[in-house]
Amino acid sequence: MPPDWPTVLLRFALYLDLMLVFGLPFFVVHGLRGDERQSRFATSVLYAAVGGAIAGLLLSVGNLLLMAKALSGVAQYALLDRETVGMVLTATDFGLAWSVRMAALLAVLLAFSIRGLPHALRLGSATVAAAVALATLAWSGHGAMDEGARRYVHLGADIAHLLAAGTWVGALLAFVCMAAGVRRATTAKVAMLARAASGFARVGTLVVATLVLTGAINYWLIVGPSLAGIASTGYGQLLLAKLALFGAMLGLAALNRYRFSPRLAAALASGEARSAAAALRRSLWLETGCATVILALVAWLGTLSPEALQGG
Repeated sequence: MPPDWPTVLLRFALYLDLMLVFGLPFFVVHGLRGDERQSRFATSVLYAAVGGAIAGLLLSVGNLLLMAKALSGVAQYALLDRETVGMVLTATDFGLAWSVRMAALLAVLLAFSIRGLPHALRLGSATVAAAVALATLAWSGHGAMDEGARRYVHLGADIAHLLAAGTWVGALLAFVCMAAGVRRATTAKVAMLARAASGFARVGTLVVATLVLTGAINYWLIVGPSLAGIASTGYGQLLLAKLALFGAMLGLAALNRYRFSPRLAAALASGEARSAAAALRRSLWLETGCATVILALVAWLGTLSPEALQGG
């Protein structure tokens, strides 16, 4: 059966968009310090998050229509009626999650638009609201199909996995943007890149641990405690490709943390930081490419059944 490409592409866009809406302000909070959080760079990053929230609203509307069309069985979107869309919204878990997501994205926009509040409060509120919006994607995955206690464990693992991935993806884009301007940057901006790259390492360690743990839980809940036949099905092959790319990301992240970031920090003292920054920038681009392909694979995997791997 050929892939349902419209669904795959929409899922990919939603994953990428909502991870950035959460991950970018999270990076500003935890990756920058003091006045850096109100710098021109931080402002640009937060504007990108605002744009992502608007895009998330539009993508979510498309997602609702796609789901309503699939459930109703109509051949064209023009044949959808209000009753069908209303049924999806009010009678399904997907509809409840969709409504929460829309409210959370509106809360993100509201938090950034209220100028009278302290900057830290606005930023923190937007980050929490974005986390809620991202977490609702768990109800579009395999975890939503479980029942009882298994369902809650699976959804909890999915949510933790999404938030950890969003933290990583948002930080990657922020670092890429920081490193991209190094050729024109002042010493202070290069120093900010070096410090942020080193300072975010603890968060990165927690992110990796969370992804590994929740990924293992999800595999066990979806497939079971067996690797038999994993390479003989389309689902298993995509999963193996995802794991290979994740391994590549871990290797690149380790290089960034233990080689390129310390090299950049050391090069600042000599005033010859551009070559060190260029090496870090290339590594970040490779890591970002791996992350993008992983999200595409995750979007595809979510449309497939793992029954063949389960022996079903």
